[in-house]
Amino acid sequence: MKSKIGDGRYTTAGDRDITVFVIGMRINNWRAVHKWLPVLLAMPPMIKELSMHKELGCMGMQSYVQFPATMMIQYWNSKEELLAYAKAPKHLKAWRTFNKRTRGNTAVGIYHETYLVPSGAYESIYVNMPPFGLGKAIGTEPVTKATGTAEERIGQKAKK
Repeated sequence: MKSKIGDGRYTTAGDRDITVFVIGMRINNWRAVHKWLPVLLAMPPMIKELSMHKELGCMGMQSYVQFPATMMIQYWNSKEELLAYAKAPKHLKAWRTFNKRTRGNTAVGIYHETYLVPSGAYESIYVNMPPFGLGKAIGTEPVTKATGTAEERIGQKAKK
């Protein structure tokens, strides 16, 4: 399904704290399919759960592939909701299975990074773009004369 391209310049409000979670995997041994495929296949059920149940706190996500690695950026309402999901049944089962399968082998690796971003400490710009990234997760608003530059967007948000 093709997303509608937003005509013009848009930004995000930036008036709320957000938690950015980056997660991914890297295939270190292509021949060991039986070791890395289960790791790859563990992610779609969690993505589906987070997409269907916004009350869990994940506002949106974007995925990227740069072989041999994958990366997903998720935007969360709070670190508390992210940490609660880490203890939820679907994630805990996948995490335990991963640890059991990868003990003693280096065929696949995973990583994650978490960033706590306070209100007013980020800015965004989208020009002739369909909904994307943070703007897709929390919504956008048209750029105004007062928010025309990155410096102005951060300055406006810091004043709110």
